[in-house]
Amino acid sequence: MDRTWNNQAYHVPVGNNITLEGNLNIPENPRGVVLFAHGSGSSRHSPRNQFVAQVLHKAGFATLLIDLLTAVEEEQDWQTGHLRFNIDLLSQRVEGATNWLTVNPATANLKIGYFGASTGAAAALVAAAKHPFAVGAVVSRGGRPD
Repeated sequence: MDRTWNNQAYHVPVGNNITLEGNLNIPENPRGVVLFAHGSGSSRHSPRNQFVAQVLHKAGFATLLIDLLTAVEEEQDWQTGHLRFNIDLLSQRVEGATNWLTVNPATANLKIGYFGASTGAAAALVAAAKHPFAVGAVVSRGGRPD
């Protein structure tokens, strides 16, 4: 089945007056939605993440690729390197994006899965443990469960 790639940019509120940049792609009659939590040094524009998202989309899944840090935080992190390894902060961001998916009219009725890489995988595991009824699957690619 040929599915159109319809990527829409969103500002996703994740709590504490923080909004994150994300791209939501919803195919016709989606089977679920996969939230991408990338690792340090990556972004929602990563060719690897884009490739995986396209494969999932062709299989009928909606995808939300999101940057877990704001632009200002990214800039600070390039100087200090502290935020990219702050699993508590990153998992709170994944939780906030999960909450947004559960109330967004386009995704509210979809089952949620996480696709995490590196520190994003650790954040996804922590967030999934806090949302056992909302999150049905977690995929860890090169994860850091520590």
